Amino acid sequence: MTRSGTLEGFPVPCLYIVTDRAATGGRPLEAVVEAALAGAARAGLRPGDVALQLRERDLGGRALRRLAGALREVTRAAGAPLFVNDRVDVALAVGAEGVHLGGTSLRPADVAAVAPSLAIAVSAHAPDHLDGLAGLVSFAVFGPIRDTPSKRAYGPPVGLQALRAGAARGVPLLAIGGLTAADVPEIRAAGARGLACIRAVMSAGDPAEATATLGWALAAPPG
Repeated sequence: MTRSGTLEGFPVPCLYIVTDRAATGGRPLEAVVEAALAGAARAGLRPGDVALQLRERDLGGRALRRLAGALREVTRAAGAPLFVNDRVDVALAVGAEGVHLGGTSLRPADVAAVAPSLAIAVSAHAPDHLDGLAGLVSFAVFGPIRDTPSKRAYGPPVGLQALRAGAARGVPLLAIGGLTAADVPEIRAAGARGLACIRAVMSAGDPAEATATLGWALAAPPG
């Protein structure tokens, strides 16, 4: 099934920044995100090439809604799509572009039925998790490719071979898990459009420089 209407031609990002306010070293999350998006622009990434996932799973609805509203202003100013983790209601309330679904979330088909204006991203940890999703979701975050603390709960790293098999399922993929700018050529050769990251940006001493470094690698022609 292919979704139609407002999501036709939705740009798939090549860089997906995932939030973790516990990893910012006490800095306000909004300030870290604003700096990171400025770095992406400095590297030449266009609006839509970089997107933000608000993933603060410990927050209740009201607190999450406030934070989402603040980040919506930051992302709108930078031309970056905002995806809210799991909470379709919060995504709709703040005018986010999309919702990101994990393994225990609503099914993409159900979200498409109740919120057709939202783009859908999903997390996947094995190639068969992508079966049946082509044309229904905008993209998937696939991994962990390498070991990283935030993804150890999902099992051991899946590696590039699994990424290559996942890319054959027809869903645009962003690789995640212990990746740096140096890994961009390899993950692209395996079929990923780009990468997703958490601590590489959230914990960076200079989030703008960290994102610019990733952006320069992603903006470079393949080969």
